[in-house]
Amino acid sequence: MNELVEVRRGRYHDSVTLMRVSRLLSERPGVAAAMVAMGTELNREMFGRMGFEVPDEAGPDDLVVAVRVEDGGLDEAREALDGLLREAARPPAGTGVLGAPAPARTTGSAAARTDATVALLSVPGPQVFPEAMDALDAGLNVMIFSDNVPLAQEITLKEAAARRGLIVMGPDCGTAVIGGAGLGFANAVRPGPVGVVAASGTGAQQLMCLLDAAGTGVSHVLGVGGRDLSPEVSGRSALSALAALDADPGTGLIVLVSKPPAPQVLDLIREAARRLDTPVLFALPVPGDNDLTRAAEEALAALGRTVPEWPRWTSSRRPVRGRGRALRGLFAGGTLRDEAEMIARDLLGWEQLEARGHRFTDFGDDAYTRGRAHPMIDPTLRLEALRGEAADPACGVLLLDVVLGHGAEPDPAALLAPAVAEAVKERPDLAVVVSLCGTPADPQGRDEQAAALRDAGADVFASNAQATRHALSTVEGQASEGASG
Repeated sequence: MNELVEVRRGRYHDSVTLMRVSRLLSERPGVAAAMVAMGTELNREMFGRMGFEVPDEAGPDDLVVAVRVEDGGLDEAREALDGLLREAARPPAGTGVLGAPAPARTTGSAAARTDATVALLSVPGPQVFPEAMDALDAGLNVMIFSDNVPLAQEITLKEAAARRGLIVMGPDCGTAVIGGAGLGFANAVRPGPVGVVAASGTGAQQLMCLLDAAGTGVSHVLGVGGRDLSPEVSGRSALSALAALDADPGTGLIVLVSKPPAPQVLDLIREAARRLDTPVLFALPVPGDNDLTRAAEEALAALGRTVPEWPRWTSSRRPVRGRGRALRGLFAGGTLRDEAEMIARDLLGWEQLEARGHRFTDFGDDAYTRGRAHPMIDPTLRLEALRGEAADPACGVLLLDVVLGHGAEPDPAALLAPAVAEAVKERPDLAVVVSLCGTPADPQGRDEQAAALRDAGADVFASNAQATRHALSTVEGQASEGASG
């Protein structure tokens, strides 16, 4: 093996761009390992874990390139890298025109040049506070895509927004739809009468995709961040979002989607909802409440619309009876994971869930995204976990989610389908179930993605709840057969 470690002074690229470049470079023939990142303390630690020694003088403003290749491939790898970086640095069409005004250097100065009403911020969480305050002072509602924002700063921002009659969506708000415009991870859905308040990005995506499949659309989807319904934040943005949707003439029904909320905050939200003129439904992954599919069905019934058969694509492959008794859920969406676990607990009970080795993992959790892109962008860690679980003879069923839409991986089936096909080839007794969250209008094409995954040997469902119940019935059926046999 040959190695290249190079520091390029003052060459900045954003982290998502560099993660894509690193992945594309590492996938080239002959490349054993590759990482291209700014020389921050966190990235230096990651270089070290990969066995690369970064020069001490590399700082956070410097681009660090580290590549390990088979003999004789360094020149080709460097040339490929330079091409990827040039492509990433190419300005969008229409920019750089002679005489064009200089780019704005602050959020507030950018706001002064437009009639925008929303600022989307995606900078490292510890540095987002001054930008968010600048946007609020400029009269903008704020969507904070960043995570790892200190809790005290979130509360301060939301209190400042309330005083100005504005909303802070986030931090860690991955999805919003404002008047038909998708922000962050958002699906291409039709307009309609349902407003969504979401303390969960993938939960909101699942709901809007099911409504779209039923021919119904959304007015707005207002994300509020995963901590908004915690005891500390106490639903500050959720309450503002409910009031905003209640005042919107295009919204005839509101659905609140959340990860498990604090009970006292949920009581507060329910009481506020009862005082609104617009009816409010709840979709919460807690025992006794609606799962997301049933919430979509209840919303359709409230609007007097027909509940369809939710789309599914069933593989012709039938796993042989095997020894695997455990269900392993590998999720990119945190709320989809929570929903799957809730359904399993309702059906089996918590003790049986643990005793039988069933596990549900969220690869979008901060523990897995530290220094990495979200698994909806970079599926590397989850693909590694898929191979590991498939090699475990105790695993009988793999349950995976695939979330489509703007901002997500351009063709997730191109990587996932071959991994599924390889797994079921090696394990004829292994079943694979996929929850596919998307619409036919999404850039990836829902139906094309479903067909590729089905042909690889997976049963594919548009409903995460139905996918989970199918996976549970499959693994429990295998267990029963094994016990009787």
